[in-house]
Amino acid sequence: MTPSAGGAAPDARDIVVAPLDLAASVDEALDVQAQAFGLSAEEVAVRHHIVLRHLASPGARALGATNADGRLVGFVYGMPNDRAQWWSSVVEPYLRRAGNDAWLDDSFTITELHVLPAYQHRGIGRRLITTLTDSATEPRSILSAIDTESPARALYRKLGYRDLARRVLFPSAPCPYAVMGAELPLRR
Repeated sequence: MTPSAGGAAPDARDIVVAPLDLAASVDEALDVQAQAFGLSAEEVAVRHHIVLRHLASPGARALGATNADGRLVGFVYGMPNDRAQWWSSVVEPYLRRAGNDAWLDDSFTITELHVLPAYQHRGIGRRLITTLTDSATEPRSILSAIDTESPARALYRKLGYRDLARRVLFPSAPCPYAVMGAELPLRR
């Protein structure tokens, strides 16, 4: 746990989860992602364009978690899945081999979910993802996560996500991913 500037741990009770104009806040959101995920400046620059392209997709929406000072400390965004999108084209062969490619249809994709390290393990990620998927009209949700036993994967499992495909390799990604899916609404 990392203390806040005042020395005390951040209080999750002061966090507000609300719709986020991600296009207007893309730099702030990518700073959260860079700190949470360990991205370089070059990776952030690439993701800037990807985020803006995603936001043009029909049904794309985002939520932000802000602290009492109005600082963005976490965000999530997603959209109805489209098999024509790059992500779907990469994961489809892995899902097909596992007999799970039907999950690419009629699913809401969680594209990114990140919380600043000092605010992790306080239920903020859970609030973000459940609030976002509660508004989905699709009957299920899919996402990809690094294929290790991590706190993120443990959270997803608690919410009802299960592995649909493992050892998924994305071009230029340094490690394999798992594709996970859950029926909606997510477990509480």
